[in-house]
Amino acid sequence: MVKMVSLSNDIYAELKALKGLKSFSELFRELIDKKKKKKSIKEFIGIWKDDSEYWENFKKEIRKSRNNAKMREVNF
Repeated sequence: MVKMVSLSNDIYAELKALKGLKSFSELFRELIDKKKKKKSIKEFIGIWKDDSEYWENFKKEIRKSRNNAKMREVNF
């Protein structure tokens, strides 16, 4: 089934450059598949929650870097 879609000239030019020798349908399929493969940040929630050793070391490094930070004098 063929569908008509309106595009602005600049968007059409960009899509045409992206498609190369492929058809627009093939280009859109690739773009849709890429979008589907992107992971949501929600998939990573809780991934390290049981890794307490990692987080303790992480917190120590943060504290260490904060303690080593030096205040600078700013003149206005």
